Amino acid sequence: MRVSDLARKADTTTETVRHYTEIGLLRPARDAGNGYRRYGNTDLRLLRFALKARYLGFTLTDILALAKASEEGESPCGQVRTLIETRLEQVEAQIAELQSLSQRMRDAMTTWQGSPDCRLDDGRVCGLIDTFVSE
Repeated sequence: MRVSDLARKADTTTETVRHYTEIGLLRPARDAGNGYRRYGNTDLRLLRFALKARYLGFTLTDILALAKASEEGESPCGQVRTLIETRLEQVEAQIAELQSLSQRMRDAMTTWQGSPDCRLDDGRVCGLIDTFVSE
């Protein structure tokens, strides 16, 4: 099948198919007659796997390693469990960091209500930030 056929069957874009081909995840054969890439069912399975793994937060590097392990006859499921535990910890840390930032922003907005906008002649950029965040 052609790039567009593969993309349609996997419900993704041709750009995604081309990118995954460039990084070596997909390995289409070349049509001897015209040189076009021809993708097979193995490519379709790998592409669907990659899209599902991306949905779960796996990186392309992760996906390539998992696909390679599978290709070599190993079960990558142990790696999947370890990677997702690590990613989950990272995501939860990012969420906590963003919640903290959100609260600081809300506090600043509350503090600044009623504060006038003014031009500072002492070299400071913005008095609102200077008064809210102490050094």
